[in-house]
Amino acid sequence: MLETIKNHLQSNLATALKSRYQQEVSVVVEEPKKAGLGDISVPVFSVVKQLGLPITEIVQFVKNKIEASEYARYFAKINVMGGFINITLDKELVSLDVIKDFRQHRTDFGGSAIGRGKVVCIDYSSPNIAKPFSIGHLRSTIIGHAIGNLLEKCDYKVVRINHLGDFGTQFGKIIYAYLHFGSEALVKANPIEELVKLYVEFHEQAKKNPELETYARKIFKELEQGNPEYVKLWQWFRDESLKDYMQVYDRLDVRFDSYDGEAFYNDKMAPVIAELKAKGLLKADEGAMIVELGEDMPPALIQKSDGSTLYITRDLAALFYRKNTYHFDKVLYVVGNEQKLHFEQLRRVVRLMGYPFAEDIVHVNFGLVLQDGKKMSTRKGKIVRLVDVLDEATKLSLAYIEEKNPELENKEEVARKVGVSAIVFNDLKNYRVNDFEFDLEDMVNFFGQTGPYLQYTSVRINSILTEADFVFDGEVEASWYGSDQVFEIIKQISQYQETIQRSVAEYAPSVLAKYLLNLASLFNSLYGKERFLVENRQEKQTKLHLLAMVRTVLEDGMRLLGMRTIDKM
Repeated sequence: MLETIKNHLQSNLATALKSRYQQEVSVVVEEPKKAGLGDISVPVFSVVKQLGLPITEIVQFVKNKIEASEYARYFAKINVMGGFINITLDKELVSLDVIKDFRQHRTDFGGSAIGRGKVVCIDYSSPNIAKPFSIGHLRSTIIGHAIGNLLEKCDYKVVRINHLGDFGTQFGKIIYAYLHFGSEALVKANPIEELVKLYVEFHEQAKKNPELETYARKIFKELEQGNPEYVKLWQWFRDESLKDYMQVYDRLDVRFDSYDGEAFYNDKMAPVIAELKAKGLLKADEGAMIVELGEDMPPALIQKSDGSTLYITRDLAALFYRKNTYHFDKVLYVVGNEQKLHFEQLRRVVRLMGYPFAEDIVHVNFGLVLQDGKKMSTRKGKIVRLVDVLDEATKLSLAYIEEKNPELENKEEVARKVGVSAIVFNDLKNYRVNDFEFDLEDMVNFFGQTGPYLQYTSVRINSILTEADFVFDGEVEASWYGSDQVFEIIKQISQYQETIQRSVAEYAPSVLAKYLLNLASLFNSLYGKERFLVENRQEKQTKLHLLAMVRTVLEDGMRLLGMRTIDKM
């Protein structure tokens, strides 16, 4: 409701000013900077500057148009303070309309049809096989998953793609290491751990003998060409890796529509290279093949001098396959900040090839998960398996539950939901571009800006609604919603749909995460001052309507972020 009114005023005032003064103007409609000045503010300084007219004339014109607005019945007071026109809303009337809207759209409150008929492909998670699923893979996985949920809430058709890192020179290294100092029995007994040891051992040996890098590249080249022995080993490593990864995906409740990795596109690169050549874009450079991208960007290396391909070659093949298969309107790559140049080059190559959908390629970048202020590195053997972290988060959550509610049924299952949600929320509350330090004990704190805090708030509301045997129906007493504290919650609820749409527009789950924290904080503040289970039936129903709306929004928001909801804790 609040956003609808603001958007309406902004559009109508801009149209009216243009009609009156024959000039395009930019109009700002916002919430007042200071509490107590109203609910909506229209500063006119920028309009005055653009038109070069007296402020009194513009203020009066804008005020008259606001008073004539189709939403004027919601305006309890319109107050002019210098260059600001502040609007105080009729709290009771707005509250009743928000409740009515909630009743009509309760099963999908906050949803919209802005994405109807549009397809978005999301490339996320994409771990390298033969390596454990580490904290380093966490961000892409849960950011991508949350963005997919948010897009679906807005009625986009989402194609979730796990572009596995199952090809490249690294497999030449692992195969070489396995054949020269590996053990079939050890790999079968503990596949991922043993393959990581072989990868680390390869790099230790390569320090003493750089020739090993050449051998690894040769093995990978033969793998590309279908060497049966190498393909068999590669398939084994891939199968074992996926088994390991699925345990993590199941615990995170993350799903994909496609697990086609880099190897899937091995036979799809030749047509792309041929097209680049036919269009005069491919050029020889010291035996390698490149595409020059202009003076402001390094060339894209398409093919090495030995004929082997690179990430960008496979990404081009994957991009064209996805366009032809899924007919996407946007394709999102949820990949770290360090790959910014790669995706700029990818977009530039596609543009040079003459394809307009180059503008539909979006790099959803994110920062690092740090450990002791440093990036983790598999090559150095310093790695923290995500499954171990999930186990530790569950253990910490269970300890808290044992202390506070030892008689809770299914407390182990509740602890698993709390632990996973704590990790997910801690990541998503941070703006994705920023790095953040991984501190498990902070994440699993039941107080503060954490996932467990949101879950606990929802549980608290659920206990009240359950005890009251509440049904969302009947008349409410509008006067109770007239208090400032209650109305702040109503305003927050009314902005749920706009929050989701902004999260989608910015590919930023943190927008929704911060919104949920604010909603929970507003409710808990009210909870400390208000009795909800009162004797008077209408008063009780009136108050419980607010609680039911808060819980619905909290639970739906947590679901969109990839968190678990629980009834008791």
